[in-house]
Amino acid sequence: MQLAMIGLGKMGGNMTERLMRKGHSVVAFDRSVEALAKYEKLGATPADNLMKLVQALEAPRVIWIMVPAGDPVDQTIATLRPLLAEGDIIIDGGNSNFHDTIRRGRELAESKIDFIDAGTSGGVWGLENGYCLMVGGRSSAVRHCEPIFTALAPEDGYAHVGPTGAGHYVKMVHNGIEYGMLQAYAEGYEILHASKTFPELDLEQIGAVWQHGSVVRSWLNELAVRAFARDKTLADIKGWVADSGEGRWTVQEAIDLDVPAPVITLSLQTRFRSRQADSFGAKVIAALRNEFGGHAVKHT
Repeated sequence: MQLAMIGLGKMGGNMTERLMRKGHSVVAFDRSVEALAKYEKLGATPADNLMKLVQALEAPRVIWIMVPAGDPVDQTIATLRPLLAEGDIIIDGGNSNFHDTIRRGRELAESKIDFIDAGTSGGVWGLENGYCLMVGGRSSAVRHCEPIFTALAPEDGYAHVGPTGAGHYVKMVHNGIEYGMLQAYAEGYEILHASKTFPELDLEQIGAVWQHGSVVRSWLNELAVRAFARDKTLADIKGWVADSGEGRWTVQEAIDLDVPAPVITLSLQTRFRSRQADSFGAKVIAALRNEFGGHAVKHT
C-alpha cells in the first residue's frame, strides 16, 4: 500500500522503515535534509515540500503526520488541506490532545477528508517489536488503512477503539497510567538504593530476578534492569523529568469527570518537583518549623 509520512524523527523514521520492510511504499518528508536522505537510501520516495508529497501519491491519498502536538499539527493540516481531495485520509500518530483531534476531524469533514487518530506506543523499540496502535476514526477510513496498522503493530497490537478522537483519548489515559507505573518503580528502587541496613544491594540483580515470576515483572522493569546494567547508580543521569502533556490532560480529564486519580496526579506533580534545583515550598516549610518549634535550618 502507498502512503506518505510527514516527520522522520525517532518515531516517524522507524515507522517508515518498518512499513517499507513490510512491503509498503512510502513517500517521505522532513525538514531535515539528512533525515530525508537517510530514508531515501532505505527505499522511501523523498519529497522536499508538501505539495510534491501530495502529487506523488495516488488517490485516495493516505498521509501520516508524525510531528509534535499542537500548532505543528494544525500548520501541517492547513498546508495539506487545499492540496487534498474528497476521500483522502490524514492520520495523526502523535500525542495530540483529543479535544484538538475532534475539532480537526470536524473541520476536515467539511472538505470530505477523513481524519484518523492513531495513538502510538512503542518508542524506539517499535521498529523491531512493533507499535501498539489505538485508532480512532470513521470505520470505512480505518478499514482502508488497516494494512498500514497491521504492518506497524505486533500481533493483536492494533485496535479500532472508536470515532475520531477516541484513539488519542485512549493513548492519553495509557500515558497517565505509565506515569504512575514509572513513579512506583522509581520509589521502590530509590528505597533499595538508600538502604543503610543493606547498603550493597545490587539493583540490576534485584530487577532481573523480579522479571521471573514476580507480580511486578514488566517491560518497564526490564528496561530498568538494562539501565542499571550500564550504570548501577545512574550517576551520569540528572534527575530532571519532562512530561509530554498527556499526564496533565489525564489529570484534567479525571477532574472533569469527578474520577479520583491520586496516583497519576501525584506522579505528575513529582515530575514538576524534579525540575526544581531548590524548592521554595520546602524553604517555607523549613522556615515555619524554625519559627514555631525552633527546629534547625540549613543555610546556603
